[in-house]
Amino acid sequence: MTEGHHLVLGTLTDCLTGKTLTDTHDERYRQGIARHLLGVCGFAAEEIEASRVIEVGAGEKKARFPVDFIVSLGGIAAMVVRYRPGSIVTRHRSGQALCLVLAPHEIPVVVVTNGEEADVLHGGTGELRGQGFDAIPSRGELEAVVSEANMAPVSDRRRELAHRILFACEVDDSCPCDTSISRLD
Repeated sequence: MTEGHHLVLGTLTDCLTGKTLTDTHDERYRQGIARHLLGVCGFAAEEIEASRVIEVGAGEKKARFPVDFIVSLGGIAAMVVRYRPGSIVTRHRSGQALCLVLAPHEIPVVVVTNGEEADVLHGGTGELRGQGFDAIPSRGELEAVVSEANMAPVSDRRRELAHRILFACEVDDSCPCDTSISRLD
């Protein structure tokens, strides 16, 4: 069975929520990432928000798409994890842009991953912090990053530019059969 060109393998149980999800290769990678955040990094399921749908725009064009994971500490968004198949270097800029639109402040850490490799970046500058799943900050490490981070509000102009980057990278560059992205224009 397929949805577009995505092979559907049945169903699986989401390790964060216990809900039944469509089992695809992409979802298997997402579940592996979530298990890593829970088991290796030490985050609680309540600290990890999965698939928050955000709206982005470029001029009059608007669209919605889900963000894979947002990790919060004490109710403060601290890390974004963005999964997409293929080259992770091509996802650095859009990952950084997510850090400027998901919260009133600049989210200090972004992880871009294809499920096999991971780059950990500074959310504001895009500077590479580390590579590999072992470089994803543990709960304690992320607490230290947040305590030293600039949590100043993101300016309207910077947020607008980040929206444009996200529209170009995540919407215009998306697979036509990806039903998780909905254009509003």
